[in-house]
Amino acid sequence: KTYTAELMCIAMLGAALTGEPHLRQALHMAPQAIADALALNAPTPTHSARLAQGILRGPVAFVAQRYRYMRDCVVIGRGFNYATAFELALKLKELTYTIAEPYSSADFLHGPLALIEPGFPVIVAAPSGRMLPELREFIQILAQHEAETIVISDDPATLEAAQAPLPLPGDVPEWLSPLVAIAPGQLFAMHLAHARGFNPDQPRA
Repeated sequence: KTYTAELMCIAMLGAALTGEPHLRQALHMAPQAIADALALNAPTPTHSARLAQGILRGPVAFVAQRYRYMRDCVVIGRGFNYATAFELALKLKELTYTIAEPYSSADFLHGPLALIEPGFPVIVAAPSGRMLPELREFIQILAQHEAETIVISDDPATLEAAQAPLPLPGDVPEWLSPLVAIAPGQLFAMHLAHARGFNPDQPRA
């Protein structure tokens, strides 16, 4: 909650300082876009009995099960979503005790790329915008190294390239995309914690 609230405060301040009406108008769409991102990724109960047992299905829940044995990963962002990489890496550390390291895609190509071996998990925040073409090329490089890619995006072609796609709603301005892109990541961290038998509401201190 704190991270999202801080981002919204910064966005509101920026829109107010510019005085541009279209920026203030765009802010009004942010809550619905976040809700849409959650709806696209949130697990849905198979039926009431399974809900009572805590058995859920949905994109993020399936992805969490796939990566429940993950101990290390990197989280990639660029531009506005560089912050998304840091926040998601922090959540994975706090809730799942995964060694998750955040990087810019540009920085990762110069040295850290040597970490990648077949099956190594890489989470990429890649919403539509000016950075997307570069991130798509980056995902192709990861595929050449046989990495496991978890991709957060609204772009169908980018999602298609991922082993584990986490979809976003479309038509979100790039400058507001961090507010929306973090939602599937936070859900992933929560469900990964559950998949490992941890309580995300009571992480160890």
